[in-house]
Amino acid sequence: MPEEKKSKVLIADDEPMNVELLQAYLGSEYVTISAYNGKEALAKVKEEKPDILLLDIMMPEMNGYEVCKLIKADEDTKFLPVVMVTALSNREDRIRGLEAGADDFLIKPVDKVELTARIRSLLRIKHLHYSLQQEKDKLEMQNRVRSVLTRIIPTLFKTIPLEQKNMIIHQMTNMVVESVLEDLIESEDISNREKPLGDACCTLMNQLGGRFEPKPNTEDITSFYLIGSRCPWGAQEAQLNPILCNITRGAFERLAERIDYDTDIEVLSTIGNGDEHCIFKFSK
Repeated sequence: MPEEKKSKVLIADDEPMNVELLQAYLGSEYVTISAYNGKEALAKVKEEKPDILLLDIMMPEMNGYEVCKLIKADEDTKFLPVVMVTALSNREDRIRGLEAGADDFLIKPVDKVELTARIRSLLRIKHLHYSLQQEKDKLEMQNRVRSVLTRIIPTLFKTIPLEQKNMIIHQMTNMVVESVLEDLIESEDISNREKPLGDACCTLMNQLGGRFEPKPNTEDITSFYLIGSRCPWGAQEAQLNPILCNITRGAFERLAERIDYDTDIEVLSTIGNGDEHCIFKFSK
């Protein structure tokens, strides 16, 4: 199994001894990065993209409050956890830090156990937020694609000639494939999988909200089936607009072209046609 990637901790403090101490506490569990003034800390946030920032308040050129405010005001870094690590411990300092957007405070001298516990807690929250954002983006993508295909296309098809319908189907097929699988083939190297085409087609439909899985053909090892128990467009929409089933097949054909897989695709049944499952047969 590949080694788990370590989270990055940026330590910003103008005292080298403080930086070295925190690096000694964290070096075995995290990748540590150092900065010795406020401006350098901001530059390292942009360059290194740390997972969490340990920020001293009293620093030259720009203090920790100012650094924190700028980080939290930036759309790209506003969810970066910032822990103020400082010798200032009175109530006013904490209030000012909270107003600047700090997520937590640690008072010097720092206790190693408390430090690591706070970091783990904030990283868990950060990863949860990232997962929720990914899910939100996925749902927005599904809704955007569905909206185009289930509302706009049927209206257009009422008034245009057949040759233009075929052109639109081709364009929409490309849109579905590119919008959902833009980076999938490169990032996950689908071409090296045992069933590259089946995996890619299932990923496409499942990203759109369907539920598809490949099934082997026990009578012919040169072919396999793709079984869909949930329509990515919605069963009712597909029944009202059967053209959506054509787009599904077209998307599978486009994926076969991208993966350089010579295959024929036969539609055996579709939920849009009132069947219990969508069944596509892929044959070399």
